[in-house]
Amino acid sequence: MHVEKAEAYAKYWLEPVELASSYAFDAKELNQLRKLVTENKALFEQKWHEYFS
Repeated sequence: MHVEKAEAYAKYWLEPVELASSYAFDAKELNQLRKLVTENKALFEQKWHEYFS
């Protein structure tokens, strides 16, 4: 999962949900992003499979 905001960037793996890399997000923002990724993991995986199947 890739997240971009202005000059900030983060990449999360979905299995397991884990931060792969980040640039310019602070710890609070990274925690909020991780929570959003975790809460929406099933939807992200579903959309991934729909797109690439």
